[in-house]
Amino acid sequence: LAGGGTASGPVSFMRAADASAGVIKSGGKTRRAAKMVVLNADHPDVKPFILCKWKEEEKAHKLVDAGYDASIDGEAYGSVFFQNANNSVRVTDEFMKRALNDEEWELRAVTTGEVIERVRARDLLRLIAEATWHCGDPGMQFDTTVNDWHTCPNTGRINASNPCSEYMSLDNSACNLASINLLKFLDEEGNFFVEPFKYAVHILILAQDIVVDNSSYPTQKIGATAHAYRQLGLGYANLGALLMSRGVAYDSEEGCAWAGAITALMCGHAYETSGRIAEHLGPYEGFARNREPQIRVLRKHRAQVDKINPRLVPQPLLQAAARVWEESIRLGEQFGVRNSQVTVIAPTGTIAFMMDCDTTGVEPDIALIKYKRLVGGGMLKIVNQTVPKALKKLGYDGSQSDEILKHLNGKETIEGAPALKDEHLPVFDCAFKPVSGSRFIHSMGHVRMMAAVQPFISGAISKTVNLPQGATVEDIINAYTEAWRMGLKAIAIYRDGSKRVQPLSTGKGDDKKAQAPVGEPYRRRLPDERQAVTHKFSLGGHEGYITVGMFEDGTPGEIFIVMSKEGSTLSGVMDSFATAVSLAMQYGVPLKVLVDKFNHVRFEPSGVTNNADIRFAKSVVDYIFRWMALKFLPKDEAQEFAVTEVPKSAQPKSASTNGNNPLEQHEKQTFVSQADAPVCVDCGSLMVRNGNCYKCLNCGTTSGCS
Repeated sequence: LAGGGTASGPVSFMRAADASAGVIKSGGKTRRAAKMVVLNADHPDVKPFILCKWKEEEKAHKLVDAGYDASIDGEAYGSVFFQNANNSVRVTDEFMKRALNDEEWELRAVTTGEVIERVRARDLLRLIAEATWHCGDPGMQFDTTVNDWHTCPNTGRINASNPCSEYMSLDNSACNLASINLLKFLDEEGNFFVEPFKYAVHILILAQDIVVDNSSYPTQKIGATAHAYRQLGLGYANLGALLMSRGVAYDSEEGCAWAGAITALMCGHAYETSGRIAEHLGPYEGFARNREPQIRVLRKHRAQVDKINPRLVPQPLLQAAARVWEESIRLGEQFGVRNSQVTVIAPTGTIAFMMDCDTTGVEPDIALIKYKRLVGGGMLKIVNQTVPKALKKLGYDGSQSDEILKHLNGKETIEGAPALKDEHLPVFDCAFKPVSGSRFIHSMGHVRMMAAVQPFISGAISKTVNLPQGATVEDIINAYTEAWRMGLKAIAIYRDGSKRVQPLSTGKGDDKKAQAPVGEPYRRRLPDERQAVTHKFSLGGHEGYITVGMFEDGTPGEIFIVMSKEGSTLSGVMDSFATAVSLAMQYGVPLKVLVDKFNHVRFEPSGVTNNADIRFAKSVVDYIFRWMALKFLPKDEAQEFAVTEVPKSAQPKSASTNGNNPLEQHEKQTFVSQADAPVCVDCGSLMVRNGNCYKCLNCGTTSGCS
């Protein structure tokens, strides 16, 4: 760069990092390395970053359609970039406010802060949502909220997260994780064991703190930070199963209150244990420097306990949560804390199966009956084991439960089961709609649950907000906006079926059925303010204008056609035709398909044009689509639509001296010379007379003459 080069931007380097991650195995023998890539919303390359995985996903779809293996480790997805990373855009409160108020947002140079470009914040938020709709990336991280809950801001700010976005702390740091199976702390009546749960938290925090000093770290910096700040990540799994077994709907006020109370008890007692370790061994090395913000965050956690509805959870549970936070603050003020962070909600994908959990992390069940695709091939049918407990809690006897379970196993949905009351259906709602059913948890149900848990987590929550296939871009924008309003630190969204392959699905089927995109057609709308190009042309003496509006990525999304001398009828027809073509492009019809269909269409006016690349056109429609091909299609695809020479039959013998427009006379000569010409048998174009025979000027075919 010092020698005069141009910076290539982060996306180009992401390709190299993705390829490196692809050859590294982690988490066992088959799982590939994962990484998080975070870009600030004011970075000049934020648009290419938002679009990069979307474009690669489209390539993978084409490879799948061509017959390449679409499995998780198959040829299709193994041939495209960015599959080993989760992408997130880091936004501030200021960005979200400007997006809601439809104000401008500045993209700034990283080193100097110079304003490079001004964009509409609302358009950028919509672009993020559109990319998420198509491929599940990027997610969003809310920088202002993350750093407001930061326990060590005097050391440095929090810039990013781990791959699953639950661990957020200082740069060059590490966190060891552990998770508790919540269902183990319920008795047969659905009562929660408070003291045994606290004891489990105590033992695990003690063990995790010991692990900090007995672990190896990949770099010296990471090791130094880990020892100085001793971050821990205690969490849990099976929350969804716990709620179901108690007969409580996941998407309900009671469900959120239970989740908040249990999480508050876990995090509060974790900090209490950390304070007791500090009493004997001293606080973490960076505590003195960050004493005030550390205690401030503990008090923020304690204040949130008072917001849990006491009418919806058992009093012993809520009172215990309040007590442990009071004690953690007392110990923190007196002795400090041993660990700057103590809790996260990790995804627990693999260990949840090992612990025989029905649900992972803070998630609801994806479906009561689901199928898991295995790396290396094969499929595992997973049946929810909590349904019988829930039916018993809701008052169903043995015979009724047997009938309901038989219906579930046969129909793969609990809806319509004999004896099941309608008011109990929400208890069994899952993330995805079952194959034979219609019920599922609304996206805002996921967001509300995260909002109930987040105030009692040191880090963040690894959770996917699941949307059905028919969800719209507006649904995703709303989920992102409400997540920010409710105080979440990060959020990831996945629309069912947006990828050709997904590890869990609600139906078995064959590979092609499971991978085929299903759902309502989706219209990709242009932003209110969009880039456009207007082209003036003249065809056979008739002047006109073509205006093409473009999406953020520069592809055409709408077309307007205005012609002089057209008359009201033709004007209406052309307007209607342009509207139909615009809708086709917005619903995803490739431009190449439209060009192939409409080029060489013949009707009057036709003739010579003023465009050096299209010297002769057979109609207005022929001209429009050939011009669009040359303007928007790749050069190798577009070249076939250029005509740089005027057919001899359309060339004037001499200029007219009677005052008529020369182009109109050319049009007349062309029409006369071709009036009785047949259609070319090879390409369908109208042929021209060539001696006693006919010749096609488009492909060179003759009717018999040499």
